[in-house]
Amino acid sequence: QVQLVESGGGLVQTGDSLRLSCAVSGRTISTFGMGWFRRAPGKEREFVAAITWNGGRTLYEDSVKGRFTIDRDNVKNTVYLQMNNVKPEDTAVYYCALDRRGPVAVPTSGSYEYDYWGQGTQVTVSS
Repeated sequence: QVQLVESGGGLVQTGDSLRLSCAVSGRTISTFGMGWFRRAPGKEREFVAAITWNGGRTLYEDSVKGRFTIDRDNVKNTVYLQMNNVKPEDTAVYYCALDRRGPVAVPTSGSYEYDYWGQGTQVTVSS
């Protein structure tokens, strides 16, 4: 059984930093891309960031470019989202997901390409 468990969320202030973690069990992630998505109150789920299986390429949603960094530790079977200079509009539940395509060279923002999801971790940014 594949499980993804996010952690690291919380209440922070504008301009603070936060590091989310996603620990995966039941499958070795070393040959799979990973992604982060978020759902803000009253909005649809949206793509945040993705990384290829070997960390060679990353992809970011425009509003987080230069502020967020996705990385991974295949030994720990964990993916991370470093969030710097957070803004109130970053307030959302953040979800990690496992890319079903395997060891492909290009990360994807398409949620339909992800077949396993975590339960999410709440990030709240106060102004």
